Amino acid sequence: MRYVHIDSVESGQYLGRTIFTANGSILLSEGVQLTVFMINQLMRIGVTMIYIKDQEFEDLEIPELVSEETKRAVMKRMTDTFNSIRSGKDFNTKSLNLSIDSLLEEVMQNKEVMVQLTDIRTEDNAMYVHALNVCMMSVLIGINLGLPASQLRELAIGALLHDVGKLELITDDEHSDKRRHHTWRGFEVLKNKRELSLLIAHVAFQHHETMDGEGLPRQIPGEEIHLYARIVAVANTYDNLLFEKEGKRMLPHDACERMMVLAGSKLDRDIVIQFLRTVSIYPTGASVRLTTRETGVVVGQHRGLPGRPVVRVVKGSGDDLEIKEVDLAKHTTVFVESVLM
Repeated sequence: MRYVHIDSVESGQYLGRTIFTANGSILLSEGVQLTVFMINQLMRIGVTMIYIKDQEFEDLEIPELVSEETKRAVMKRMTDTFNSIRSGKDFNTKSLNLSIDSLLEEVMQNKEVMVQLTDIRTEDNAMYVHALNVCMMSVLIGINLGLPASQLRELAIGALLHDVGKLELITDDEHSDKRRHHTWRGFEVLKNKRELSLLIAHVAFQHHETMDGEGLPRQIPGEEIHLYARIVAVANTYDNLLFEKEGKRMLPHDACERMMVLAGSKLDRDIVIQFLRTVSIYPTGASVRLTTRETGVVVGQHRGLPGRPVVRVVKGSGDDLEIKEVDLAKHTTVFVESVLM
């Protein structure tokens, strides 16, 4: 498989990974042969990156922090929860908790897997994929910080629900009235749920506060921001840098550099350091150019060395086909020069 921009996909190629809707239903199945109509439809619904099958990389497996089955279950529970909140109804936390338990179990089992935010987003599922990504990254950071299981569970639920304040449609500028900011609205939704810890509500309340005290909605200084909210702020910032609708979306290595710039002033420096231990700067399946002027595809990762992946370089064709793998952890004078999209 290769991870490519939708603009470079051609009719006749085969989809490498299934695309899901917001409620976890299958939109397009892995292995389907793409047509011009399908490609245009994917563009129309906001898809920018997809996996395609490639014979030269058919052995390539993308390590999963959480299985597709569990992701689908969590997204289905989120859909039910968010729909209840939108309609002003009470929501059931029991089914959501069961999905969270499954997610936590898998993250704990796969905690050495580096995060790759490559789930395919559409306009329909973007909010749910964002919440799921922030949840998974937050849990990994919490594990690195040594949080016990009970706190990881609170953190996971808080991360999953951090943006519930956005479910209420506000037509005026939410920045003009602090109590209309989505963080405050999210806090109001969650604080009255007796089944949920008040700390979960504070994740929604504080995840846009900053270490320098210039955040929203209350401009509180870093030492007063709860640990859960500081963790979620880091995960939320990274995912937004990669997939924000407004402005220029960043590639993972650029986003990580931006995170380092924000460390200490906007984001908790220690948490950013732990975050950088968990994330894949060059996602498996991405095409890159090396400083040797060779191009290839990332096929392996080294935890603790996110900038030194294993790259497979393919040259020639047919009987003259030459394939080699360059492990940048061993070839210390070779670097990734650019990511090709």
